[in-house]
Amino acid sequence: MNTKLTLTLEKEVIEKAKEFAARQGQSLSFLVENYFKLLTFEQKEEPKKKERKPLPESFLKLKGCLKHEGEFNYKEELTKALEEKYGL
Repeated sequence: MNTKLTLTLEKEVIEKAKEFAARQGQSLSFLVENYFKLLTFEQKEEPKKKERKPLPESFLKLKGCLKHEGEFNYKEELTKALEEKYGL
């Protein structure tokens, strides 16, 4: 049984996703549904969670050593990097 779902996404993301779906010869709904299936796929056994080791002191000393001049939009930069990597 299919049910409608309304999502609110950035316009550019939707446009690029539609283009990607068209190149794949699939509908956007099909791609989203399969992505959700992948996300919610239950494994027979839950993988054991590893204990996190504390970060080494030498690593902690690096905090604040990199500076960025001007405004930095993390979402925008991440989007650009993902588009470049996956050709979206």
